[in-house]
Amino acid sequence: MRYFIDISYKGTSYHGWQIQKNAHTLQVEIENALFRLLGVQTPIMASGRTDAGVHAKQQIAHFDTAEAIDIERLKYRLNRYFARDIVINSIVEVKPDAHARFNATERAYEYYVNQNKNPFLQELSYYFPKPLNVDLMNQAASKLLGVQDFESFSKVKTDVNNFICNITRAEWQIENVSLVFHVTANRFLRGMVRALVGTLLEVGLEKITVEDFKKIIEQKDRTAAGDAAPPKGLFLSKVTYPSSIYSN
Repeated sequence: MRYFIDISYKGTSYHGWQIQKNAHTLQVEIENALFRLLGVQTPIMASGRTDAGVHAKQQIAHFDTAEAIDIERLKYRLNRYFARDIVINSIVEVKPDAHARFNATERAYEYYVNQNKNPFLQELSYYFPKPLNVDLMNQAASKLLGVQDFESFSKVKTDVNNFICNITRAEWQIENVSLVFHVTANRFLRGMVRALVGTLLEVGLEKITVEDFKKIIEQKDRTAAGDAAPPKGLFLSKVTYPSSIYSN
């Protein structure tokens, strides 16, 4: 039996999602909990990896069991097991060949910038008190839309076959006390969202123009783009799947 597990987490205390030697990661934490509660080693596969310090409002992972499980009981026991920084939102049965990574059709991220010093947002946003021209930032963000090569915003050491992504949303919005960058695509490259944010902030500071930003995309060179924004402001916010993967 295969199940999708919907997870929210605050990534501050974790060295990212993926299992790493001698590191406290979310995958290790969740697999250990499943082993303790199910009594067997239960590997999980996520929709994608989040870096150290990055958060998730919705991360999806799949796992297999030999027999059907009591979903609500497992969800309850997992939430009792975890510390406050991990929450299981739901567990649903899916078809045996459903895959949390390869079947995802869209992923959405949010990046939070806080321009007023706020002790309650220190670990959940990037404190950036300098004045920003948000209109220019949105003009530049609009240049990201569509199917393009985003090598300029990818980490250099990566194992992907290509740097092509289809971005369907890219915009800045003011929400409560934060400035939030919303970006949705079929896939993202390693470090891509943080590199986009760091470069768009340079547009907002008027250090580079909208036309400069467009040229950075076209250069396909990571050294042309700005520094990556800190991980603490980044959230994986939604992962979308076709309805056909779910069990009837």
